Amino acid sequence: MAKLYFYYSAMNAGKTTTLLQSSFNYRERGMNTMLFTAALDDRYGTPLITSRIGLQSNAHLFDEDIDLFVKIADEVKKDPLHCILVDEAQFLTHSQVKQLGMVADQLKIPVLCYGLRTDFQANLFEGSQWLLALADELQELKTICTCGSKATMNLRIDAQGNAVKEGASIEIGGDDRYIALCRKHFHEKLKASGS
Repeated sequence: MAKLYFYYSAMNAGKTTTLLQSSFNYRERGMNTMLFTAALDDRYGTPLITSRIGLQSNAHLFDEDIDLFVKIADEVKKDPLHCILVDEAQFLTHSQVKQLGMVADQLKIPVLCYGLRTDFQANLFEGSQWLLALADELQELKTICTCGSKATMNLRIDAQGNAVKEGASIEIGGDDRYIALCRKHFHEKLKASGS
C-alpha cells in the first residue's frame, strides 16, 4: 500500500538533501520520480530544487492554484511513476495535502513530503498542519541548536543578527534570515531582542 509521508524539521536539517537522495535512489534503480517545489521559493532559480550543499534537480512548481492529483494523474498517463517527492511542503494548501493523499490511495504512488513544521513565530504552516493530521507516516529530521541540543524552532533574524518578532509568516530566506534553535534559546533570543 502506498503511503503519504511527512518529513519535517527546523531549518538546516538536510530535508532537501534527503529528498534529492531519495529521488536518486529510485532513479538509480530505473524507477521514475516526479519532484515538486513551491513556486514562491525562487532563491536558486526555478524550477529547481537545490540543497544548501549544492545538490539540485529539476522540479515541477506548485502554487495554491494547482491541483496536484490532476497534474500527477496526467503524468502517469505518459509514463509510470514510482514516487512523488515534494520540497517546501509547508507551503501546500489543505486541499493539496488531501490531493496528495489521493495520489497514494487511488494512484498507489508513495508521496514523500519534506518541510518545516512551524514558522518564525512557532505557528504551524497550513501544509504542515494538514500533513501532521493526514500523513500515514511522520518523521522528524533532526538538526542542532548552537548549544548542541536538538533544534526545533526557526528564529528569523534581521541584517544585524537580531531576532525578529513580527512580520509575514512567509518570508523566503536561508542562513541569512533564519537560525535553527532549541526552544529555550529561541525564547531567550526573542526576549533579548526587545523589539
